[in-house]
Amino acid sequence: HPVPEEAMKFYALLFLVLLTCLYLTTAQGSYEDCCLKYVKTVKPAIKRRVTQYRLQELDGGCNIPAVVFTLKYGRVMCADPKQPWVKNINSHTKCAPSELAQKLLHFPFM
Repeated sequence: HPVPEEAMKFYALLFLVLLTCLYLTTAQGSYEDCCLKYVKTVKPAIKRRVTQYRLQELDGGCNIPAVVFTLKYGRVMCADPKQPWVKNINSHTKCAPSELAQKLLHFPFM
């Protein structure tokens, strides 16, 4: 028994709507790890609690470049890579502060 043409159009439209919803749901998940703004000031005691960092580049949902510092106990803060204190942070990171400064020389700022 053949399916009427109107029903085929309806099913095609329904499929496209479901596909779009699935795409948007997947895309939302990618924004979760992005910094949306920078910390303005950081006390020296907080700087000493940095355990590691990663560089956030401009891509997909991440609309600002940032250095994402992970502090003891898992707290995270986002810093402007153009700020001098970011390049000179004195911490127990996996990479030495001079290595961070070297990486920031080649980091795309926009």
